[in-house]
Amino acid sequence: MEKQCILNDADKYPQTYPKEWLETQWVHIGFGAFHRAHQALLTDELAKQGKTNWGICEVNLRSQQSLMQTLKAQGYRYSVLEKGAQGNELKIVNIINRALHYKIDGCQAIVEQLAAPAIKLVTLTITEKGYGLDPNTGDLDHNNPVIAHDIAYPDTPQSALGLIVEGLRLRMASGYRAFTVLSCDNIQGNGHMVQKAVLALAQLRSSELAQWITEHVTFPCSMVDRIVPAATDDTLKEIATELGGDDPCGIACEPFIQWVIEDDFVAGRPDWDQVGAEFVADVIPYEEMKLRMLNGSHSFLAYLGYLAGYDTIDAAVADKNFALAAKQLMLNEQAPTLAMPAGTDLEGYAESLLERYRNPNLKHRTWQIAMDGSQKLPQRFLKSASILLQKNTPFPHIALGVAGWMRYISAVDEQGNDIDVRDPMASELKKVSDSATTSSDKVRALLDITSIFGDLGENEHFAQAVQTSYERLIAVGAQQAVAELIV
Repeated sequence: MEKQCILNDADKYPQTYPKEWLETQWVHIGFGAFHRAHQALLTDELAKQGKTNWGICEVNLRSQQSLMQTLKAQGYRYSVLEKGAQGNELKIVNIINRALHYKIDGCQAIVEQLAAPAIKLVTLTITEKGYGLDPNTGDLDHNNPVIAHDIAYPDTPQSALGLIVEGLRLRMASGYRAFTVLSCDNIQGNGHMVQKAVLALAQLRSSELAQWITEHVTFPCSMVDRIVPAATDDTLKEIATELGGDDPCGIACEPFIQWVIEDDFVAGRPDWDQVGAEFVADVIPYEEMKLRMLNGSHSFLAYLGYLAGYDTIDAAVADKNFALAAKQLMLNEQAPTLAMPAGTDLEGYAESLLERYRNPNLKHRTWQIAMDGSQKLPQRFLKSASILLQKNTPFPHIALGVAGWMRYISAVDEQGNDIDVRDPMASELKKVSDSATTSSDKVRALLDITSIFGDLGENEHFAQAVQTSYERLIAVGAQQAVAELIV
């Protein structure tokens, strides 16, 4: 006899609001760890206060088939364990009332849900790779296999973009109102990016469709922040202990949560500001603050911390030199590149980030943060370096961060052990790295990858700074190279 899921035990975990109250008004594409601990959780908190009945239909396209099947078996409920330095808090999320997987339910079921008249919002957490844009030009990548398929067979799309376009086409044909498309990925100008991609794909269908989308669909930008490590066996065991039973859909995260959103919705939205979100006219300054100060320092700690032998972020910042170097990076090299609203306390922000990093219960792996560096470097390091070069301001911490990435993607650590590099360009990066015979040649060859560095790789001041940092990193190792940054 199959064991009943603990979340279906109504006596132990009663529903705080009935599922029947929820109406599916929102489709989310990308039912990953972050969404479970962020957008879905906040909306559930709002529903628990009786302030929204917006149910979510979750959609996954290629991965995590078993996760979606488990979610259904659990009555579309799952747990979130917020792990603070002083203790844990377990929350049960009930806001989901449908789940679809492309390989299980098929394309048509997803398109029909997107085209349903009740849908008012589509949100996305599909990572940079999911938008099908050429990283060098920012245009729709016709060579991307999934995008190429959607261009050739637009009625049976395989990408998130293609599904959205087909859903909107059917809504236009049926005379239904449009929905808002809200990217929640950690990408600067995410709303502008998804708008450009959707319109480019729509234009290939018909100019009429592209014009209708232009006139009726909005694509607000948003900035999201919460540290949500990927679930491990140890994480799931800890959740099971707190829960009193297994929850394969469970996720652990830090207590801190932030969501800044441009308030531009064509068909309404939940009042997320009543549970801590912030609606603003322009989210770009907040995005830049997070991408450069938080994500930039995270990448700095990830690459150099991993090389120094630190498995987790809290272990890295327990090293006083790493903590101080991260703070100097944020305040001396990243903060001066920002244009924040008056009164923004960037020093306080930096201190709050370090406090979050020190959380000993989170165990955010440096290896996880180091993933997909080729996609992250431009926003986290390179834009700031370009601005500082224009100001004739040194950037030794950024230079060492870039050098740390170059050392990391060689796929061999300082002890000669293999590194499992996860990056869409991993094979190309390894080939470039291995083909160089000297450290100078390696730095130069990597800087010549324009899809990452653009014109910046040709700047001799930037190249020299990275070269100097890389040679020092090779000579003394990550721990000593970071210590030498301290001023």
